[in-house]
Amino acid sequence: MPRLIAADAQESWTLAELVEHVETTGLDTRDEDNFAHFGLALKKLANNRFFLADLMIAELKDRCDDQVRDNQYSAQVVMLHVSNSGYLIRANFWPAMQDSVIRHSGTDPFLYHVPHDHNFSFLTVGYLGSGYWSDYYEYDYGEVVGYPGEPVNLKFVEKARLDRGKVMLYRAHRDIHLQLPADDMSVSLNILETSPSATFRDQYRFDVETNRIAAVMTRMSLEPMLALAAQFGGEAGAALLADFAAGHPSDRVRWFALKARAAASAALDDRLAVYAEGARSDSLLVAAMAKREAERIEAGRAWIAAAPPDVVPA
Repeated sequence: MPRLIAADAQESWTLAELVEHVETTGLDTRDEDNFAHFGLALKKLANNRFFLADLMIAELKDRCDDQVRDNQYSAQVVMLHVSNSGYLIRANFWPAMQDSVIRHSGTDPFLYHVPHDHNFSFLTVGYLGSGYWSDYYEYDYGEVVGYPGEPVNLKFVEKARLDRGKVMLYRAHRDIHLQLPADDMSVSLNILETSPSATFRDQYRFDVETNRIAAVMTRMSLEPMLALAAQFGGEAGAALLADFAAGHPSDRVRWFALKARAAASAALDDRLAVYAEGARSDSLLVAAMAKREAERIEAGRAWIAAAPPDVVPA
């Protein structure tokens, strides 16, 4: 489960004091012990029982201009501070099942009942309310290739609640939680790692009943761009895709490039040849995904061959 941090501070800080402390003390979100050290500082902000309400009232008076500019998350999140130093500070709202937002809009925006890990680390503290519940699991990211349906050795740890004042460090690619609704409207505060590389690091949704990866949650704007390059980029696009498929640092991007190359091939056998090339890749992810896609095409070969040209899938 996330690393529990002893933080018994009684002192109350303003948001500005927390930001100054983080900026001047040397936060390194990729170093677990360093990041955990700042849990005490986050607890001091959580001891301030008025700052969030004051900030939200000020935002409403300004028509939420700062949130419109800086907040790329859903309405569940209030952005508190965005830094150029690789972190941000935010508040998250966790409604209970009886709250109107759940009754009218459902649970999807809050990822309740969705077992998942994170491709970034973050500190969290319970701020208001009784706190959300979670079933916590752990796994070894290094043992995972990353394709949907892949078996994963999930280790159940415990069911626990983010009580008010409780501080934890969620560790990227290690801690999994099946998040459950709070008993009453609750709020948590986060210091969250932001890194350009996080876009290329996978986040998974898990099936905890079968111990498998259910889906890859990471979304990259690069994927449709590669598809466009394959379809309309001509020789330059083809060369770019070949370079990406052969040597991009992200295995996921290598797979997207290979898949785009295959989709741009008009003949079925040409597509299969691209996937056969991918199945020989030194990337376990590319090889596994290419093999799966080739098997899917072969299984539907008779239907594809019989279908009119305008309904053959890309």
